[in-house]
Amino acid sequence: MKIRRFMTMMVAMAALVMGVSSCGDDDNKDVPEAPLAEQVAGSYTGEEIMTVMEEPDQSTKTFEFTKASDVTIDMLIPEYGEGMMTLPPLPVKGIMLTKSGNTITGKLAKYEGTVKTADGSEKAYTVSDITVLFSDNTVVVTFTQKYGNMPFAFEGAFTGTTSKL
Repeated sequence: MKIRRFMTMMVAMAALVMGVSSCGDDDNKDVPEAPLAEQVAGSYTGEEIMTVMEEPDQSTKTFEFTKASDVTIDMLIPEYGEGMMTLPPLPVKGIMLTKSGNTITGKLAKYEGTVKTADGSEKAYTVSDITVLFSDNTVVVTFTQKYGNMPFAFEGAFTGTTSKL
């Protein structure tokens, strides 16, 4: 009988110790959030609409976003067009990120760069008015791009999703 009482008491004490030790302050601490750029980096596939001289052209494209720093990303706008009129992929660097609620926003007023064409020559380009909105594995991108000596600008809008979890 004494052994049974002793065992019951030991089980009760063990339960009490487990209950008290699992209620520590450590449970209330938030897990640190990954840097903003890491949260959104990846490939997003969806529909791009390029409007040139008020004529929209829709196609399926994949935009790439890579971490440049904890709070900036680089974006690769995919090639556009067909045949001799194909514009090469255009990198855009240093898009600054901020977060509000569940939405991460990237903004950049203007980016200027050069790319090599298929024949090896270099062409200047400008991408401006860049806005990127990330929310729930979805991205919405708007921008204006001017390529080489073309007399007109392209207005771009892209909505895509990523499969990362």
